Amino acid sequence: MRRCFNIPRKVIDKMVKLGEVKITMATAIAAALGFVMALLWRDVIIGVLKYFELWRDGGFNDIMGIIVGVVVVVIITIICVLGIMYISKWGGIGEK
Repeated sequence: MRRCFNIPRKVIDKMVKLGEVKITMATAIAAALGFVMALLWRDVIIGVLKYFELWRDGGFNDIMGIIVGVVVVVIITIICVLGIMYISKWGGIGEK
């Protein structure tokens, strides 16, 4: 194996591999997408509670707002789940 830039062998052995970086990035992106989904669902749940006067701040004022909110969150959830599946496959999460 040809060494570039005369880097000592022990330094090369300690370097981070590309596969490790991809797994770390994929895990962070998947966690971020999961966090986005959780925050969106939290807002919808609070909105429904507000509609039924079980919550004080924020929320929906009518049933149409609830329907639109749920539909939008379901669509975004599907997109996020597909993104998590894609990024997990790209990063090689779970492969051993």
